[in-house]
Amino acid sequence: MKIGVPKEQHALETRVALVPAHIAGLIKAGHAIQIETNAGAAAGFPDDAYVKAGAHVTDRKTILSESEIVLAVRAGSADGDHSLKDAAIQKEGQVLIAMMDPYQAHESFKIYKEKQISSFSLELIPRITRAQSMDVLSSMASLAGYLGVLQAAENLPKMFPMMMTAAGTVVPAKVFVLGAGVAGLQALATAKRLGSVVSAFDVRPAVKEQVESLGARFVEFDLGSAEGQGGYAKELSDEQKKKQQEKLIAYAKDIDVIISTAAIPGRPSPKLISEEMVKAMAPGSVIMDLAAERGGNCVLSQPGKTIVAHGVTIMAPLNLAARLANTASQLFSKNISTFLGLFFDKEKNFSINLEDEIIAACILTHAGKGANEKNSQTLGI
Repeated sequence: MKIGVPKEQHALETRVALVPAHIAGLIKAGHAIQIETNAGAAAGFPDDAYVKAGAHVTDRKTILSESEIVLAVRAGSADGDHSLKDAAIQKEGQVLIAMMDPYQAHESFKIYKEKQISSFSLELIPRITRAQSMDVLSSMASLAGYLGVLQAAENLPKMFPMMMTAAGTVVPAKVFVLGAGVAGLQALATAKRLGSVVSAFDVRPAVKEQVESLGARFVEFDLGSAEGQGGYAKELSDEQKKKQQEKLIAYAKDIDVIISTAAIPGRPSPKLISEEMVKAMAPGSVIMDLAAERGGNCVLSQPGKTIVAHGVTIMAPLNLAARLANTASQLFSKNISTFLGLFFDKEKNFSINLEDEIIAACILTHAGKGANEKNSQTLGI
């Protein structure tokens, strides 16, 4: 089949959906690969690397209008107005695989439906063992957790590790991670490697063992479990939120860096860091809000900006993984290539098997209709 990879158009997007290293396997499987000119340049993959791997470099219109399968980092709601322009020239009956922010309506989904485009949102890949190698959210979250700590360390006016010198002993920084998911665990590991004293809190008691395996202390506030589906946390009750705030404020006064990563799929980020909590922190402390994409965990966060409030630096970067474009693209490419393999049998025949739980979980539009009633209402189709 003819597989096309367009250059990403979003202002903050530097990743590419397919890297040269994964092209040979697709060609061996009988596919023809088309890459838009300079699609991988921002991630360190020049056009000649794709040509050397066996791909054909061409223009955007050719890719979108002729490819039977399009692989992208962003489409649908995740790509805003760009996806509308692309949808207008996309091939009828095409298969589109990308991150699509499938939690809000967007006009592009209506066009996918009308053109009988089968669209698949990678954010909806279920967190099951068989799908681990396709889980783009985990891949990108791990990079965000790593880079978030490095940027926090750069903005903290003190060192992370303990240092014994002739001028005296420098005590290590104290780093506290809110949310021990993939991003949180990577943040803990990175902060620990930098020599800080690390601790973490999560409303899911089940992650305690994972936190402690990284050499961090698991802080227990006795709120009761808030374990949700797919390994995510569910929203706390009002009583739990109040108790959590009281405990967090008391704990924050001795912390140098807070890395917040708490997220609920399809919902605004829970507000875990109150202004009172910020005031309790020492001047010069840093808050790295990795949940800024959905509004942030700190009430004072301004998504996409770094501010100083009450003497505390509050960082709320967007699309942090894309700042490690080369590595992020390699991981994304592996994830999406593995997902693509679900559509082909041993004889290399293509089919969309709606009985496959991974495919069924990710599909948004297919055969001129919404894949399921719930998603169709959410997407406005």
